[in-house]
Amino acid sequence: MSELIKKQLEDAKATMDKAIDHTEAELSKIRAGKATPSMLDGLMVDYYGTPTPLSQIGTVNTPDARTLVIQPWEKSLLAVIEKCIMESNLGLNPQNDGSIIRLNIPPLTEERRKDLVKKVKEEAEKGRIAVRNIRKDANEKIKKLKAEGVSDDEIKVGEADVQKLTDTYIAKVDAHAEAKEKDIMTV
Repeated sequence: MSELIKKQLEDAKATMDKAIDHTEAELSKIRAGKATPSMLDGLMVDYYGTPTPLSQIGTVNTPDARTLVIQPWEKSLLAVIEKCIMESNLGLNPQNDGSIIRLNIPPLTEERRKDLVKKVKEEAEKGRIAVRNIRKDANEKIKKLKAEGVSDDEIKVGEADVQKLTDTYIAKVDAHAEAKEKDIMTV
């Protein structure tokens, strides 16, 4: 196999790894009834006019499986953080006691679990689409190598290898989604 095709395969693999990492990150944001600090990773708090990740303006701890505690480094940020959580559509109700914000994670209802599973399926589909788009780009780049003297047979082998890579990564996305669904549906 030509070095040019090997390079395209390596590039495709690296990009697919990033797509898997992104999908994992998105799936980890979907809560499964247990309190985890990563649930708040996507929250951006208005810190003196600059959107700043919550983790950079205070500490987030889990004293127990159903509670998150946010302790900002500046007490003046309590109201801003509280407002941000209320507007975040996480379905959490912050309790501000003047020095920390407590978030009680309610147990999931059957209906809420089904909604979360739908969300997991949507994220998994986005991951599969990303992998397929990477496959398409890699195949187009491999076809363009014909102009550089790569034979038709090598191009076909390269495309077959890209397809094998794609199948592997789509299976990884499916495995992550399945694990997350199981986690959500476990009472």
